[in-house]
Amino acid sequence: MNKRKPIVAITQGDSNGIGYEVIIKALSDPRVLDFFTPIVYGSSKLFGFYRKTIPEISQLDTNVITSASEARPKRVNILNCLPDNVYAEPGQATPDSARAAIAALECAVADIKAGLADVLVTGPINKKAMNEEGFGFSGHTEYLHREFGVSDVTMLMTSHRLKIGVVTGHIPLKDVPGAVTADKIVSKLRLMSKSLKEDFRIDQPRIAVLSLNPHSGDGGLLGSEEQDIIIPAVSRATQEGIIAFGPFSPDGYFGLGHYERFDATLAMYHDQGLAPFKAISFEDGVNYTAGLPIVRTSPDHGTAYEMAGRDQADPHSMRSAIFTAIDIFNARADYEELQAGKMEYRRLEGPERRERPGFPQIA
Repeated sequence: MNKRKPIVAITQGDSNGIGYEVIIKALSDPRVLDFFTPIVYGSSKLFGFYRKTIPEISQLDTNVITSASEARPKRVNILNCLPDNVYAEPGQATPDSARAAIAALECAVADIKAGLADVLVTGPINKKAMNEEGFGFSGHTEYLHREFGVSDVTMLMTSHRLKIGVVTGHIPLKDVPGAVTADKIVSKLRLMSKSLKEDFRIDQPRIAVLSLNPHSGDGGLLGSEEQDIIIPAVSRATQEGIIAFGPFSPDGYFGLGHYERFDATLAMYHDQGLAPFKAISFEDGVNYTAGLPIVRTSPDHGTAYEMAGRDQADPHSMRSAIFTAIDIFNARADYEELQAGKMEYRRLEGPERRERPGFPQIA
């Protein structure tokens, strides 16, 4: 099985948030560099500034580069893709920090496409500030969906306790009912089932689907989306061989711990899934984009401006994002090898198999 050490592209995110702090802390133990080679996309100047705000980190082997091809193992490689005059204003959402986040992301994605890095881990961003600077997307997920030209993607929050996907992502709550369609639910279930098999090594994943309305609509009294949309979508997915159940009322589903009986959960909208996920798994939670040809993860928290530059940020989610990306990278390699082996076995089951010595003949 392929277990080569991957190159991990890590974007700084908003340079005035906690991105640099959690990155530095996550990479501060030299033992983690035995498992991957990191490239931090941003600025060595900003990296140095935030490193000085963390007194407990006295030793960190860094390597400043201008191209991903210059990255060295056993080093924290910092790829300068920002202007030399960049500076930090911890705790402030500024046009400069938004433009820096966009530049770092675009640089990392270009290197991923060029094969110079294997997986992408994105630092937290300020979506409003970035859009004011012309970003044009409501988040990383939507940007990467466009960049890699796939038909659909889904935000899949993952931790050691649970995995939650969403039908609708970064849209206003008032737009959710109109955006929940049977086709979209089936598409998300296909993506999740495929990802659970290929990325998380779950052979026959069981997926629970949540309702949109309170008490699953109470037979139509509180809404008809369950009968008209969600139940038919679950039935269609089941006919395709996807092991899906529901809809379940979210309050009882999470309150009674029913999520522990399933491999993943599909929520109808952002906060329906992410609020319970962060209540249960905030410390080690990871945001994973299922459906992309590349592996992309991020911490499950935001810029946390109120903590920026104060040595208060917890790196656990960033560290989990890095190692989840590596695990998925390895799982995909193993899955491809397994599928190739199955194809070869089927080929040898034909006439060529019978003619080759060493294969027992079965009557």
